[in-house]
Amino acid sequence: MTAGGAPAGPPAGPPAGPPADAVVIEGLRKVFHSGLVAVDHLDLTIHRGEVFGLLGPNGSGKTTTIRMLCGLLTPTAGHASVVGHDVAREPEFIRTKIGYMSQRYGLYDDLTVYENLRFYATVYGLHGRARVERLDKHMEAIGLTSRRDQLAGTLSGGWKQRLALACATAHEPEMLFLDEPTAGVDPAARRAFWTSIYQLAQGGTTILVTTHYMDEAERCQRLAFLSRGHLIGLGTVKEILEHFHQPTIEDVFIELQERDEGAAA
Repeated sequence: MTAGGAPAGPPAGPPAGPPADAVVIEGLRKVFHSGLVAVDHLDLTIHRGEVFGLLGPNGSGKTTTIRMLCGLLTPTAGHASVVGHDVAREPEFIRTKIGYMSQRYGLYDDLTVYENLRFYATVYGLHGRARVERLDKHMEAIGLTSRRDQLAGTLSGGWKQRLALACATAHEPEMLFLDEPTAGVDPAARRAFWTSIYQLAQGGTTILVTTHYMDEAERCQRLAFLSRGHLIGLGTVKEILEHFHQPTIEDVFIELQERDEGAAA
C-alpha cells in the first residue's frame, strides 16, 4: 500500500496486442510568437497500454507537449504520432481516438450525471442504441449508476473527478491524456481514481498523466522528466533515482524545481 492508501504499484504491463507504440515523438519543438521555447527537440516513445508519467516543474513544457499530441497546437518542428497518426496532418482524426482530462473543471453544473455523459459521448460520435448501451455499461463500471440523475453541480470534488474521467472515456479512446487530474481532491478520491486508471490500462488504454503528487508518479510504469522544455530523465522509478542520485522521486522533483528557478533568476 502506497501513500494515500492506493494499491501497491502499477499494473504488470500492457496486454498482448499490436506491437506499434502509442506515441512516437522525434525532435518535437514548440516556439511561441513571443520567442519562448516551450518544448525543445523532444524524443520520446510511449508503449501501448502503458501508464506513463510526464513530470517537471511548472513551465517545463508538460502541458504544451500534451496539447501538441492532442492536435490542439501545431509543432514548430519535429514529428509526433499518436495511435499511429501524425499530429500535424491528422489532428481532427486523432481527437476521435483520444480522451483528455485536465485539472480544470469542465462539466456542466446544470446537467445531470447522465446528461453530461450523453453530451460528451455525442461529441465523440456515439449515437442511438450504441450510445445508450455504452453509457449504461460505462456508468456501472465507474460507479456512477446511483448518481445518474444527480446534477453535476451538486457532486463533491471526488465525484466530479470521477464523472470527468467517465466523460473523457465515454467513447472508449485508445489513448487518455490526464493533465494534473487529481489536483485538489482528497486521498480517498485519488485512490479510487487510480484504481480506475489501472483498470483502463489493463483493458488496453494507453495513459499519459502529469501530476505534482509524487506518490502518484511512483505508480506509473515509466516516467519522463522535463526541465525548461528539455527531456532530462527517462525510465522506471528505479532508473530515474539512479540517474539523479536521489533517494526519492520527490527529491528529484525538488532538485529540478530549484534548478529551473535558479536558471530563470
